[in-house]
Amino acid sequence: MKLQRLARYSALAAATAVAVPSTALSCSRSPRWWALAAPTLGLTALGAYDVLQHRHAILRNYPLLGHARYLLERVRPEVQQYFVERNFDGRPYDRVVRSAVYQRAKGGGAKLAFGTERDVYAEGHEFLVPSLAPRPVPDRPPVVRVGGPDCTRPYDMSLLNVSAMSFGSLSANAVLALNKGARLGGFAHDTGEGGLSEYHLRHGGDLIWQIGTGYFGCRGPEGDFDPAAFAAKALHPNVKCVLLKLSQGAKPGMGGVLPGAKVNAEIARVRGVPQGETVTSPAYHRAFSTPRELVRFLAFLRRLAGGKPVGIKLCVGERTDVLALCKAMLEEGVSPDLIVVDGAEGGTGAAPLEFADHVGMPLTEGLMTVHNALVGAGLRDRIRIGASGKVATGADVVTRLAQGADFTNAARTMMFALGCIQAQACHTNACPVGVATQDPYRARALDVADKAERVRRYQAATVTSAQQIMAAMGLDDPARLSPRMVRRRTGNGGGIHSYAELHAWLEEGQLLGDAPAAWRADWEAADPDRFAA
Repeated sequence: MKLQRLARYSALAAATAVAVPSTALSCSRSPRWWALAAPTLGLTALGAYDVLQHRHAILRNYPLLGHARYLLERVRPEVQQYFVERNFDGRPYDRVVRSAVYQRAKGGGAKLAFGTERDVYAEGHEFLVPSLAPRPVPDRPPVVRVGGPDCTRPYDMSLLNVSAMSFGSLSANAVLALNKGARLGGFAHDTGEGGLSEYHLRHGGDLIWQIGTGYFGCRGPEGDFDPAAFAAKALHPNVKCVLLKLSQGAKPGMGGVLPGAKVNAEIARVRGVPQGETVTSPAYHRAFSTPRELVRFLAFLRRLAGGKPVGIKLCVGERTDVLALCKAMLEEGVSPDLIVVDGAEGGTGAAPLEFADHVGMPLTEGLMTVHNALVGAGLRDRIRIGASGKVATGADVVTRLAQGADFTNAARTMMFALGCIQAQACHTNACPVGVATQDPYRARALDVADKAERVRRYQAATVTSAQQIMAAMGLDDPARLSPRMVRRRTGNGGGIHSYAELHAWLEEGQLLGDAPAAWRADWEAADPDRFAA
């Protein structure tokens, strides 16, 4: 091996010794030789560097040619998306779904000719049940009244709203376009946990102000919750609801770190942190540590917010934690006005691979867990449930409502409406369309007026699609949707079962008496004074 390496280096030195003088001699005779000499010298230098460097083994063994591997690896995602993947098997969103969002955002219809390309006989295929007595499609989209018995300023929520995306994760233009679209369309815009910025407020769209463990925008000097700062912002007329984030689908149970290099003057002002200093968001809240303390804190927030709806957002883990919250609500006589269930399908937030792939409950199971727990504890009529996780089409909205939600939120499909091409570069600050970046050069490409109208059109068309589906199912009220109306094929070419058959559904107040066997152990283990360890 040493002889081979010595031979390689000797050959390289000899080639260089021959190429450089001969090239110089040729160029001295005619300047036109430089057109050939410059690339030759460049490749010779690159080849010499490849052999001598120690970082990449493939370049040491295959100088020059080894660079082809890195080039192909770099363009692989684009080649996969545009030339390899079929219409229905792309991830996270397939081409059919992306095209539907783009078409609706541009004002066109998401039509499909010559039948579906999906295998309707494949195991796991789901469909909604039409009626032989369909109903007329209502003229106005339905809304959901959010506000429990302790709420004095309830809010009418649309069936589809903008899910949580912070300024800082998104560009200023993206936030402006989303909020203006929300105002034009009459739906809500979740701020994300990065604070309440001027870009959220400028166009006057309805806001759900989300607060995370970093308490950005209502944070004291030591990082604790600041009641006065919270009250000052929560009373803003554009803020319609307050949402306390316990965890998120992309990385449940994990905090975050914002490097000081990214904390510029604007981010520092919005988040209420020192400019240039690294900011840590812990995985847990400092304001409470038990279910009982949590519900008391929610009541405190509601008072500070002047009676506006206050809720929580979570990615479900242990069922006993959800039941412990229910017990705390019952014993304290306090409940949130809304609970947003975030699925482990993830979202716009960048997360470690292991968290994105293996931690947290998917939306279907998480949503049904929360809905059933509230029904069984006799609390469901006080609390509205939102579903967040890969909601893209009218069928998605209807399915989630049938599984227990009252309304839905969407993040990534709203990004599609802004022009996102699913480059999956959200965490690199190099978003090619100016959505998920703080690079002013890239962000300038996003035209606020045009994209706001696209957001409005997409949301309106999707809600209209949901209304059309419900009308075809013989329903004129989303509240009449039930699990029996969603069917799933449970075997390849085999049986079809409704969600009412596939899962156990509790009756109103059933946990308060003789809890069913499937829930009894968790209900007895749930403790309002501690979360499961």
